[in-house]
Amino acid sequence: MLLDHPVEVTVAVQRELEPDADAVQRWVPAPHQAHGRHYAPQAPELVVVLPRLQHDVIAEPLGLLVGVGVAPDVHEERGVVDDRPFVLVEAGAIRQLQGDDALAQHVLHRLAEAEIDAERQARDQPGQPDPLREWGHARYEGRSLWWPVQSRNKKCVTLNLREERGQDLLLALAEQSDVLVENFRPGTLERWNLAPERLWEANPRLVIARISGYGQTGPYAPRAGFASVSEAMGGIRYINGFPDEPPPRIHISLGDSLAGMFATQGILAALYRRDALGGERGQIVDVSLMEACFALLESMVPEYDRLGIVRGPGGTGLKGVAPSNIFKSSDDKWVVIAANADKVFGRLCAAMGRPELAEDPRFVTHLARGENQDELEGIVSEWAGLHSAAEIDRVLNDAGVICGPIYTIADIFDDPQFQARDMLLTHVDPEFGAYLGPGIVPKFSETPGEVRWSATWEEGSHNGDVYGGLLGLSDGELAELKEQGVL
Repeated sequence: MLLDHPVEVTVAVQRELEPDADAVQRWVPAPHQAHGRHYAPQAPELVVVLPRLQHDVIAEPLGLLVGVGVAPDVHEERGVVDDRPFVLVEAGAIRQLQGDDALAQHVLHRLAEAEIDAERQARDQPGQPDPLREWGHARYEGRSLWWPVQSRNKKCVTLNLREERGQDLLLALAEQSDVLVENFRPGTLERWNLAPERLWEANPRLVIARISGYGQTGPYAPRAGFASVSEAMGGIRYINGFPDEPPPRIHISLGDSLAGMFATQGILAALYRRDALGGERGQIVDVSLMEACFALLESMVPEYDRLGIVRGPGGTGLKGVAPSNIFKSSDDKWVVIAANADKVFGRLCAAMGRPELAEDPRFVTHLARGENQDELEGIVSEWAGLHSAAEIDRVLNDAGVICGPIYTIADIFDDPQFQARDMLLTHVDPEFGAYLGPGIVPKFSETPGEVRWSATWEEGSHNGDVYGGLLGLSDGELAELKEQGVL
C-alpha cells in the first residue's frame, strides 16, 4: 500500500558482526565474508542501502525490502531509521535504507533475510508508528502476530522527512548507501525536496528503487494503490476462481509480495551493472504493483493479440492441461495430481492399474488429453475416491507421479519436510515470549541466514544505535532532535 506520510524503519542483523578493535560502533567483516548491514522498514516507504564488501549478496524472496546496495569496498557499518519514512538495511556487503509503511517493502526486506550477515533498519514517522504493528485480526496477549514476523531482524528508528533536518539526515545516510527504496505515492519525495537528482548529488552511485501502485509515469501514476486493486487491474484476479462466479481474492497480499520480489531483482541487476559491468552510476528501479501482477499472465497477451482469446477462470485446473487437477480421496481430503506430461501420464496409468490408457487414442498425446480432459479426469477421480489421501500420496510418488495433498497450516506443522528444512523457527518476542514463525528462504550453503530477534514493539527503539553509531550523533543531539519532532 502507498502512503503520503513518513513511515517506520527497522534494522535487523542476521549474523553476529565482529566489533572493530578501534571503534565501538564499527564492524569489520571476517575474511572472505560479505558483511554489511541491511536497514529495512517494517512498513516504511523509503529505503537506502549503504556500502558493502566485494562479495555477492543475494536477497531473500519474502518480506518487503525497500532498498539494497553493494559497495566496492569495506565501509563502516552504520544503522539507520525505524519509524516510518525511512529504513536502512545492510546485508552481506549491502546496506539499505527504506521508508514508508507499505507491505511490498516488508516483503522486499524479508527477501534480504537470507543474505549473509544482514542488518536491516526500519523507520517510523515520530508519533505515527508503522500500522503493520496493528494489522491482522489474530491477537496473542493483545499483540498482532503479523508485525513480529515481517519486522524480525530489524532495528527500529524514527525520522520525519517533512522536516528539513530529517531530510538532511536521510541525505547523510544516502551518501554512505548503495540503495534507497521508497514506497511513497509518486511525487512525495519530490515534494520533500528529496528527488532522485538531489539524492544523486549526495551519492551518484545510489540505486533508487521506487515501488508504487502504477509506476512513476502514466495517467494512473498519481493514484494511491493497494495490492487488492493491483491484482484486479493486473489481470490475475479475473482468471482466479470459477466461471460465472465473482472472482475471489487469494487470502494473502499477493500483489505486494510480487512487487517486493521484482524490486529485489531490479535492485540486484542495477547493482550488478554498476559494479561488475562498469556502469559506475546508480539508476532508478521503477516497480508497479499492477505490472508485477500483469507479468504473471504467461501467454495471455499474444493469445488475445493474435487470436482474440480472453482467458477466464478455470476453477481447480487448467483448461486443456490434463490430468492436472485436485481429486478427493476416500477420507475426504483433496490431493493434487499433475500427470499431464507424456511420461508422467504413463506412470500414472500403471500406478492406477490401467496401463492401457497410455495407448488410448483419446489420451495418447498432450493435445488429445486436453481435448478429452473431463473424461480423463473423471477416470482419475474415480480411482482416487477408492484410496485414502496418504495412500494416493505414497503410491503415486513411489511411481514418479507428481502428487501432493492440499495442506492447511495445521498440516504444515506436522509435515517432516518443513521440519527438516527449518521452515518452522522459534522466535522470542520481547513481550509475549516464544512462538513459531516461518523459516528463511532461500537456503545458503556457506552463509545461512538466521532469525536474530523478533520485532521490537517500541517505536524508535534503536535510534541511539543507528543515529549514534552510524552518523555519530550524541545523546544530547538525539534528545534535541526528538524534542523538535525530527526523530
